[in-house]
Amino acid sequence: HVSPGLPHLSRSSKHATSTHMCLPRLPPPDVVQRPLMLRAAVNRVTAPLIQTHFIRRTTWQFPPAMALRTQFLDAFPDTLAPVFTEGDGRLRTVLERLQESVRYNTTDGKLNRGVAVLHTTNLLGRTDKAREAVALGWCIEILQGFLLVADDIMDNSVTRRGKPCWYRRVGLSAINDSILLESTVYSVLRAHVSTEPCYLACLELFHEVTRLTSYGQGLDLESEELDLGQFTMERYSAIVEYKTAYYSFYLPVALAMHLCGHNRPEQLASAKEILLRIGHYFQVQDDYLDCFGDPKVIGKVGTDIQERKCSWLYITAMSLASEEEKSLLSSVYGRKDDESVSVVKGLYQTLPLRDKYQQYCSQTYQEICDAIEVDKSGLPKEAFLDFLDAIHKRNK
Repeated sequence: HVSPGLPHLSRSSKHATSTHMCLPRLPPPDVVQRPLMLRAAVNRVTAPLIQTHFIRRTTWQFPPAMALRTQFLDAFPDTLAPVFTEGDGRLRTVLERLQESVRYNTTDGKLNRGVAVLHTTNLLGRTDKAREAVALGWCIEILQGFLLVADDIMDNSVTRRGKPCWYRRVGLSAINDSILLESTVYSVLRAHVSTEPCYLACLELFHEVTRLTSYGQGLDLESEELDLGQFTMERYSAIVEYKTAYYSFYLPVALAMHLCGHNRPEQLASAKEILLRIGHYFQVQDDYLDCFGDPKVIGKVGTDIQERKCSWLYITAMSLASEEEKSLLSSVYGRKDDESVSVVKGLYQTLPLRDKYQQYCSQTYQEICDAIEVDKSGLPKEAFLDFLDAIHKRNK
């Protein structure tokens, strides 16, 4: 029960007695190379998916067993086979394009959201539901692929996961690819979960979370037109909750809860409260790394300043700055030229933002741990703690 590549983290004394934290850290190599094996049942349309995948060991590594990640990746060809084996030969080129889009936009990610479904299902004692859990996990990863392809187009991003954004490769036809990616979620869901009692609940949950995430994206896009004085922590929290926290943290655990029949309203509500708080913590880290992270490590070039994002860094900087610094920051924030970006970053360096960030992380981590102690969802504490430890002090 060890998270390879994760730093050994200390919790408060109430958590330190847990065997979850008593295991030593394993020092794995940075990259593990492993081929994916294709089952004989998958026809030639899926064959190009056989390739060597690289699983990057990062500080956001979830869950604590590498074997689960291997199990999840090994199931990819069989899970997607029903989508790529449509009988109409006239769709061959479209399906080949779709499979390349799925591969490019999902399999090179950290896969934390997808593997979390399998991990939570195991924690709930339903290892007999592994096939369905893996399918639900890949549905999340494909959903994220759809969201990221669309997001990169809207943000005019350059790189994603250390390589060119999909639309940078194929042009604006990527818009249709994103639509196909979203439809693939429901094809996979129907193929693998439609006979389960939880099918309708999972279907509705995917629709709901997609809708909520789109609301968050709308709030985020509005920031480009708003007066900077409207950038408040309240607005920021709404963007984070809707755009990131629901699909990244609540969705994986909620799907596993539905699959395992552990889904009374009060159980789901208690789990949601904690998972949305973890999501907020994660996004604050993301904002910090967008400016202070190494692009070679985080896999993308940060553009929050140029895109005039309503970010934790900007809002916090404005709360710490003098009137002169506020005036300067507001006059250059959102400009795309290198000189203006350098001015913003210089102000960020001058202000005690790093200290404020470290204080936020320490305090938030402890508050979430305390909330887990009194959680009423009935989930094993590891369902939350493994998520929390996976992102705590991450650098990517």
